[in-house]
Amino acid sequence: MAKILVVEDNALNIKLFCDLLTAHGHETEPVTDSRDALERARAFRPDLVITDIQLPYITGIELMELLRADDQLKNVPIMAVTAYAAAGDDERFKAAGAQAYVSKPISVMRFAETVDQLLAESSGVEGPNQNNH
Repeated sequence: MAKILVVEDNALNIKLFCDLLTAHGHETEPVTDSRDALERARAFRPDLVITDIQLPYITGIELMELLRADDQLKNVPIMAVTAYAAAGDDERFKAAGAQAYVSKPISVMRFAETVDQLLAESSGVEGPNQNNH
């Protein structure tokens, strides 16, 4: 079981993501106001952060940069979720600190597979695209 922080301002999406993750045996911490996300992440100590890109107050890009700048959280994998993926966004999200991103409307299978892949990589379990440590 992994601890996953979910930052999403849409109530339906956060319920969907948390329900999916809980069904896969994970513990979730939903955050609907991005201004609270960094503090909640420090308290929750997640194994993975899932963040929407289009957030009021602090955007997903800004949040990823804050997480990467935090000594406690800098190594936690991040999965970005966006409804507005455009050419070049992949590089932009990765530059801000995301290991992966999924576009909305999400594919439940792709969402679950991406979560599993990021958790496996961060725990040191060998995945198909991972080098030996």
